[in-house]
Amino acid sequence: RMPGERLTVRTASEIGRFPGAAPPTRVELTIQNEGEKKQEEGGCLWWLRKMCPCCCKHPNATSYDITDKVEFTKLPTPAAVVDPPKPKPENGEAKETDEGKLSVCSVDLLSSKAGQNRQEHHTDLYHGDELILRRGQTFQIELELNRPFSTDTDKLYLELKTGPLPLVSKGTHVIIPLVEHLEDERWEAKIVEQNGNKIKLSINSPANAVIGLYGLTVTTSSLKGDATTTYTSSKNIVMLFNPWCEEDTVFLDNEGERKEYVLNDTGRIYYGTEKQIGARTWNFGQFHEGILEACLFIMEKSEMPPSGRGDPVNVVRVISAMINAQDDYGVLVGNWSGDYSDGVSPTAWSSSVEILRKYHSTNGTPVSYGQCWVFSGVTTTVLRCLGIPARSVTNFQSAHDTDVSLTTDVYLDENLEPINYLNRDSVWNFHVWNDCWMARPDLPPGNGGWQAVDATPQETSQGTFRCGPASVNAIRSGHVYLKHDTPFVFAEVNSDKIYWQRNLDGTFKQIYSEKKAVGHCISTKAVGSDKRADITSLYKHEEGTDSEEERIAVETASRYGSKPDVYSTPVAEDVSVEVKVDGEGPRMGADAQLKILVKNLSSQPRRATIHSQVAVMYYTGVLKGTIKKDEMPVELSPNEGWISSSIMKLHYLCRVLLVDQAAFMLTLCGRVTETKQVLANQTTFRLRTPDITIKPIGDAIVGKEMAAKITFTNPLPSTLKGVVFRVEGLGLQKGHEVVVGDVGAHSTVTVTEHFIPSQPGPRKLVVSLDCEQLSQVHGVADIGTMLTLANVTFECTNSENRK
Repeated sequence: RMPGERLTVRTASEIGRFPGAAPPTRVELTIQNEGEKKQEEGGCLWWLRKMCPCCCKHPNATSYDITDKVEFTKLPTPAAVVDPPKPKPENGEAKETDEGKLSVCSVDLLSSKAGQNRQEHHTDLYHGDELILRRGQTFQIELELNRPFSTDTDKLYLELKTGPLPLVSKGTHVIIPLVEHLEDERWEAKIVEQNGNKIKLSINSPANAVIGLYGLTVTTSSLKGDATTTYTSSKNIVMLFNPWCEEDTVFLDNEGERKEYVLNDTGRIYYGTEKQIGARTWNFGQFHEGILEACLFIMEKSEMPPSGRGDPVNVVRVISAMINAQDDYGVLVGNWSGDYSDGVSPTAWSSSVEILRKYHSTNGTPVSYGQCWVFSGVTTTVLRCLGIPARSVTNFQSAHDTDVSLTTDVYLDENLEPINYLNRDSVWNFHVWNDCWMARPDLPPGNGGWQAVDATPQETSQGTFRCGPASVNAIRSGHVYLKHDTPFVFAEVNSDKIYWQRNLDGTFKQIYSEKKAVGHCISTKAVGSDKRADITSLYKHEEGTDSEEERIAVETASRYGSKPDVYSTPVAEDVSVEVKVDGEGPRMGADAQLKILVKNLSSQPRRATIHSQVAVMYYTGVLKGTIKKDEMPVELSPNEGWISSSIMKLHYLCRVLLVDQAAFMLTLCGRVTETKQVLANQTTFRLRTPDITIKPIGDAIVGKEMAAKITFTNPLPSTLKGVVFRVEGLGLQKGHEVVVGDVGAHSTVTVTEHFIPSQPGPRKLVVSLDCEQLSQVHGVADIGTMLTLANVTFECTNSENRK
């Protein structure tokens, strides 16, 4: 047993995404500097067939299915399946010989570790030469046909199936059509090379695709709809989450953190006490031989429907339950008894590899034994293997709240002696769990980012021993009403220890509260080194006599617990706080001015201190970083309002902290001195990007050249690199790119676009800007195109009126 830990024992691409540009367009370009003039089981051998329920059920289990071991099996190379021939055509109809029918001879998945697919998808570290992909990216495969493919006469599409009952409506049966141009966020394939009978396809997958093992078939036919042939690949495809893809909810935008939290296969786990912190190296081994198969086996054994495996929230919650064997015959049996004679002592493990391989090789027999750091190490391995950024986290003086009071309660009798049968809550010297990274579209904005997940079986969640994912930002703020299991994790890191004494009549009174008893030195391995990183500030505000924010979080949380009256309730709630944004809001490159309004609705004076914090936030709700913190004392006379104009000088921060489609979150909290009322408000706002102005030049007449002047001014105090305009107008101009290049700080760029309208009527010329530092910049101009007599052909049947 790890020293100091205790727990009550419980029983039982297409390369170059953009197609070739349209024919050259005549463009005039000027840049002015500032200050100048202004089946689920299908063709692949499904590796987990369900068998009859086992008679040896766990006391807490409702069912237990034994499944076959997951393996990447290579099936015999199948012959092409040809549908029965249709009746011979009648005389005079075209005939097609069997020799002319298109069929697939072989499929090359280009799955070598050193090949383009594995390299580009960051899966080259996985053992073996299977095709392992990350969703939201393009990949290539090669087909060998019995004859050259012709787009004029032939039809081809691909199918991917996962699970025992693949359904198109559930995303487990995917039909991939052949298209001319690939677009994001959909399954599509495009021919990128053709050499004789061989074609190379570039296939695009959406960023919300179901993860897991897919079987591939290719179907060919003629455009006339004649008999089809189907070829089933002898190799399967594995799809994983993609932290490199911006559209994936597990996207992590820091390359150093991706290397640490996804690709690093070793790490450090901390233990001991806060004054004597020990560290041990742990081999996660997520790329080791057999580990990916074991992780997929765990997913299947969980009985989680394959259609739910596209959502990392669902997947993490299932993994949290499956790593422990408490009620679902998961990976590890927990044991804190000190007797490990029939298994391996938890302190003897230093790697997840042996544990996972043993679990898989025995068709899901739980491995003995584990304690919290072992559960955490294995969880890190599984999450990183599946593509979810994860890390092991140690909390010293970690509370175990058993009654959802969000306090750690100590009960004493009339003589101040402990009442043992009531003292169920405990404080561990240390406890290890996990953080995983993802957006949380199911929660209010600002709660994405790190999520706490705990696989150690302590308390049940919705009837199962699991915990999380719980937003770390929600834990820090005391927003314990947000799912999943936020109250339990909050109590672990920030509950007060409350001492209760029994009265003579059997009731209890609160005699003392210890406010800094739990949640110290929360630790994880630092990015890129073996040093310890203290992340306590992510989980809780700084504690101390002057830390009102921390006290507000504690008292806010306690009101949602089983003992909401532990802390004094406000005498009155007669002060309001709100935030107002003038007009359409602040613009990019300028200061942001927000008005904070505090109103006293009572007939008595009120005082308060308002704490404000501004953080940059992705559109997904993930906070990137805090850029401003402030404290504002407020004194209100009876029935008086108070206004503060908070000016945030954001322009100099944009190039460092502003992210794609970013917004800002302003968080306010405070307490009224006289009534103890808590004041809280969260407001999100964004910086308005500049518009592109478009001014038509000349008359808009079909068949006659005209022009439009496109003007854009860089609002930032830094140079925009590699600016490209995308210009398109239906009936005016084919879509194409205009490469502008670098645009200096506050400089203006003008492009004159020449084009010839081809269709009459009201038309729109649309221009958008493509640049790494600036997004959501666009402009539109309405152009009414006319016909002239030269464009119209008159026909007169009266010969006398002909001219």
